Formats: sequence, structure tokens, C-alpha cells
Amino acid sequence: MKQIPHALLAQVFAIPVLAVAIAMAFLYLPGQAAVLQYVAVIALAYLLGSLSWGYMLLRWRLGTDVREYGSGRTGMSNVLRTGGGKMAAVVFGLDVGKGVLAVMMAKEATGASGAEVAAALAALVGHNWPVFLGFRGGRGILTALGGLSMMAPVPAVVATVIWIATAFGSRYISLGSIIGVLAGAASLIALVMLAGWYSQTYMIFAGVAAVMIIWQHRDNIQRLLQGNERRIGAPATPAE
Repeated sequence: MKQIPHALLAQVFAIPVLAVAIAMAFLYLPGQAAVLQYVAVIALAYLLGSLSWGYMLLRWRLGTDVREYGSGRTGMSNVLRTGGGKMAAVVFGLDVGKGVLAVMMAKEATGASGAEVAAALAALVGHNWPVFLGFRGGRGILTALGGLSMMAPVPAVVATVIWIATAFGSRYISLGSIIGVLAGAASLIALVMLAGWYSQTYMIFAGVAAVMIIWQHRDNIQRLLQGNERRIGAPATPAE
């Protein structure tokens, strides 16, 4: 009998436990002390972000460890190269959903924009440095986009449109991601400062998330400058 990897088992068992904990947060955190609300929201958001759907789905369906191919990351772009378009589409939705759910939970539990930002950043940290995979995860684009879409929908749309246009125009997902993140952060800051559309607290998320995501793309930036970055459609090769 083939042994199931411990990292996969841990996450599979964590899913129902985390689902119950998040449901309880929706029901019982409102009205509690602010410190308890923030601690619970941040901890649950981090664990939610740590669910590495790309790793789990490829292990389950193909028996493949996505970290051993391509960029070695667990996010959608490496899943696309390793497992194909259908699996990448599923990971796309699930990774966005992590950010969406984290912010929804914070908003319902506390009603405070600061908690929404904290939850969105905690989910992003969990996605990039997941406890279940030895703190080796993805780059955070989709989880950050999910959180942003709940806090500031217009900048989220701006980021998505520019991301897709740049990625398909250049054939580099990484370049589209970097430009899209900067466009989303810039549009959010502009709409807060010039139009007052959103809470000023959301600018913290825009700035911190942009720095984190660009840092996670530092190897892509180096390959782009060297002219050997992977293009869309390039098959995955064993990770270096």
C-alpha cells in the first residue's frame, strides 16, 4: 500500500477542523473582547492561508509533489505547468477563496477595517509560508486578490485586468503578477487619498502585500532581467 505523505494527511485532517473553527468564529466572536477577536481571526486566517490547494490536488490526483517541478512553488502558475489548465482553474478559485473568507470572517467577527487587513495579511503569510509544508508555499497573488476584492473591489478589478493583459501580452505570468500588484496598490491608494472611497487602513494592506508579493517574485525578476524566464505554456521541468 502506497504511503500517504504526512503533509497531505495533515492538511486533509485540518480542513474540517478549520471549517468548524471558522464557523464558530462567525457565531461567537462578535461581542467578545477586541484582543480575543484579533488573536482568533489572525490565527485562523493564517491556518486558512496555509492550506496549499495546489500541493494537495496534485498529490491527490496525480501523485505529484508540485514543489519538485518548475518554480517549486505551490501556486496556480506552477500548477498550470505541472498539472494542466483544469487543475489550475480549480486552484485559482480555491486560492482566491482563502483571501475572501479570511476578510469575511474578520469583518463579521469585529466590524473593524484593521482586523480585515490583519486577516488578509495573515492569510497571505500562510499561503506563502504554510506551516503544513515547512513554510514553503506560493507567491500570494491570488490569496491577496481575494482579500483585496472584499475590502476594495475596484482596485481588485484594476489589478486583475492589468495582470491578465500583461501576462497574456508578454507571455510571462510573473511579469503580469508584478505589474498587476503594483497597479492594484496604486489604484487603492489613489482612490483612498483622492476620492475617499475606502478606509485609509486598507492602504496598509496595499503596501505590505505588494512588498511581500514582489519579494516572493525576486527569482522571477532575476530571470526576466536575464531573459530566461518561463513563458506561459512552457512545460514544467524538475525544480532546481
